[in-house]
Amino acid sequence: MSDSKRSTTDRYDQRVTRLSDSVVVRTILSVWAWIVLAVVIIVWTPMVAVVRLVTAPFDPAAYHAGYLFRKLTVVHQKLNPLWRFRVSGRVPDDPRHPYVVVANHESFVDILLISHLPFEMKWMSKSDFFRYPLIGWMMRLARDIRLERGDRKSGVKALQECRHRLDQNVSVMIFPEGTRSHSGELGEFKDGAFRIAIQAGLPILPLAVIGTRDALIKHDWRFGRSDAEVRVLDPIPTEGLDKADVADLRDRTRAAIAAAIDEMRSERSATAGTR
Repeated sequence: MSDSKRSTTDRYDQRVTRLSDSVVVRTILSVWAWIVLAVVIIVWTPMVAVVRLVTAPFDPAAYHAGYLFRKLTVVHQKLNPLWRFRVSGRVPDDPRHPYVVVANHESFVDILLISHLPFEMKWMSKSDFFRYPLIGWMMRLARDIRLERGDRKSGVKALQECRHRLDQNVSVMIFPEGTRSHSGELGEFKDGAFRIAIQAGLPILPLAVIGTRDALIKHDWRFGRSDAEVRVLDPIPTEGLDKADVADLRDRTRAAIAAAIDEMRSERSATAGTR
């Protein structure tokens, strides 16, 4: 991008920022964004159902139905003036090479941001989401993985389903913190995702997420203004590792994500300082 175009874009972004800081403007834009989300979900549900029906004979993993399902988040974000999402880093070349994908967890909106990645992943999600009309139906059609929190049997079954999806050459997506960070700081990682990766002999694909905490404001139905980014980090191989290496793999992955978050924050500070 040329300096003149970048300057024009920066001035436009600053004007949009000032406008969206107004409570009245944010209220109007949020009403619009909620309407768009409802319409997109209603339109998307039969589309995903049809794709699942047509592709079921040759796509038992529901790769195509799942991929379409995730793209509703892209349409919504493009039509939501309060949110700007972007993907950085090196995206895997082969969408059917399976990874155990892990990311830090700032907000529910992490799911919407990560769904912008151009390959399908099956998400391990708490069972509550599967009960929602339309969204829950699409999650079932996409063959996402249900997890009942606090239920050990459900946890074992979810890990088994993750392994099954990986065997079908589809990546799985897990938040190793287990829940959203209330402080915004990176929490401790649990072992499950790393145990699966070692058992399957497949690499970990770490993602670093930043900026989603601003997208939803606690105790406020209105959307917040968000400039969010997901960065794809280098895969971490698991060849030659066994169960004794789970903790080390977990800690190396966490350190890589923590370093990437720090780098992304520094880049934002430097960019803000030049405006």
